[in-house]
Amino acid sequence: GDILDHYLRTDGVWILSRNRQIYKTNNAKECAEKCEAERNFICRAFLFTRKKLQCLTLAENAKMTVMFTSPDAVLYEKKIYLLQCKRGIGMDYRGTEAKTQRGIPCQKWAEKIPHKPNYTPEKHPNAGLEENYCRNPDGDENGPWCYTTDPAIRFDYCAIPECEDQVTQTGEGECMRCNGEDYHGEVSRTESGLECQRWDAQHPHMHGYTVKHYPEKDLEMNYCRNPDGELRPWCFTTSPNKRWEYCNIPRCSTHPAVSGLGSQCLSGKGEDYRGRIAITKSGNACQHWNMQFPHKHGWIPDRYPCKGLEENYCRNPDGEQKPWCYTTTSSVRWEYCTIPSCDMTEQGIAGMDNMPVQAPLTEECYRGKGQSYRGTTSVTASGKKCQAWNSMFPHKHIKTPDRFPDADLRDNYCRNPDGDNSPWCFTTDPNTLWEYCNLKRCDDHTQE
Repeated sequence: GDILDHYLRTDGVWILSRNRQIYKTNNAKECAEKCEAERNFICRAFLFTRKKLQCLTLAENAKMTVMFTSPDAVLYEKKIYLLQCKRGIGMDYRGTEAKTQRGIPCQKWAEKIPHKPNYTPEKHPNAGLEENYCRNPDGDENGPWCYTTDPAIRFDYCAIPECEDQVTQTGEGECMRCNGEDYHGEVSRTESGLECQRWDAQHPHMHGYTVKHYPEKDLEMNYCRNPDGELRPWCFTTSPNKRWEYCNIPRCSTHPAVSGLGSQCLSGKGEDYRGRIAITKSGNACQHWNMQFPHKHGWIPDRYPCKGLEENYCRNPDGEQKPWCYTTTSSVRWEYCTIPSCDMTEQGIAGMDNMPVQAPLTEECYRGKGQSYRGTTSVTASGKKCQAWNSMFPHKHIKTPDRFPDADLRDNYCRNPDGDNSPWCFTTDPNTLWEYCNLKRCDDHTQE
């Protein structure tokens, strides 16, 4: 496989490391090769800067030192040094557990008091005998162990959980279909072995994914879930240094039953719509989902096998208000589509009659600095979705509706509460705090 498969990638962060080496490389893969070949220290991670093409191999990872934001940097951490669980008998365990199963602190491998060790860093340089961490240098069938600091007990085993215990391949409840949005299993560790934070807790990470806000997403205990249409189930972690991470859930051997009922018309938000309308409400033709021109995007059909991203048909893969598509017009990134309702009751017909075919001009442009803008655009200039003003996830902020009562900070609509140059919003991208919105000044509109 790819050398980078052995690393956990985090965009937009930097970590402090006293022990490091700097190299010039063309890409992250070359940087990983430098890390693998590093002889000055044990390379646990590396930083790669995209603009300077600079590679820094590091002796520390985010579990061992301070981490802060740096937009141009990408941090790659060796997964083996992040795992807090053991595979098999744990000969490759490189976690930081440093006490025995009875709670006795471990003796450092390089020390000779209170016990003179048979296994030392000098004799076994590849066994990871660092500090006083639990290890298994001799292939003991009972797993990682250490010499203890109790003179009466020479050594003892450590209580390291099994990585395999987190996933039971046999039960259909412990596997996922599609992107795992219907996963209701009990895996509660991330792919690197970190324990998940409870969904009803706000420590160490504050977030908005609560049962109150997402009652239908089964956010129980600290089980891995996919409430927001990610690639696969995830969770916030109990590590202050790692906000969230994907979980390692196997795919089910059986495929979900495909139902065609109600999929040719609009029901609810239209997430199950599978009709062939391929034009937006204002008449723009839709861009094919498997194309990246004129708009680059992440909704790639192969990544989302159950979202029905066929041809250029209108779809709702992300839980928007209704089906939408990217347009073939370079100046309009995406728009909603007008889909006939499945509910042909009087109420449904009335709803269709009131559905605007063309959005009013106030929704499409702003005057002056846009402080009076009250439209419903919720996308930034680069195409990122806006974070709701009353949400603190993924970004904590003070621009809340109660602090700015006259700014109409509804939902996640673009606004200008602080007199900036034009309407803006916080983004749902953890690496981008805020951006201006995809809006024009009304003066630029020929209709005006």
